[in-house]
Amino acid sequence: MSADAPRRTLDGLEVPEGWLALDIGPRTALRYAEVIQRAGTVFWNGPTGVFELVPFANGTTRVAEACATTAATTVAGGGETVAALRHLRLAEQIDHVSTGGGATLELIEGRELPGVQALMTTEHIPALAGAPGSRTST
Repeated sequence: MSADAPRRTLDGLEVPEGWLALDIGPRTALRYAEVIQRAGTVFWNGPTGVFELVPFANGTTRVAEACATTAATTVAGGGETVAALRHLRLAEQIDHVSTGGGATLELIEGRELPGVQALMTTEHIPALAGAPGSRTST
């Protein structure tokens, strides 16, 4: 795939045979940005396109910029999401960035994650024993 490959914007969801969907369209990117600006909390997991190639980076760029400028609490998860934010130099403007995209989603779903559970059981970590929120606090 080359950055100068033929491209076109579609009005619907159907991708014609022989073509690949490599980014969201400009109207979708605008809608996402508008919703992000009105949100109280944003969880972003995954770029919207092949951001490494300039012709297919618009959607990811618009979403990243919206996340970086919103007053909402922002959480970005996943290695590719982190790579996009770093590439765009916007990672520092996101409240929480994690390379664990799937784990981030599982955590907000309320699933117990072994690593988080280990941190919550602090009796084996003397510096955390008795800390507020730990299972060993009194």
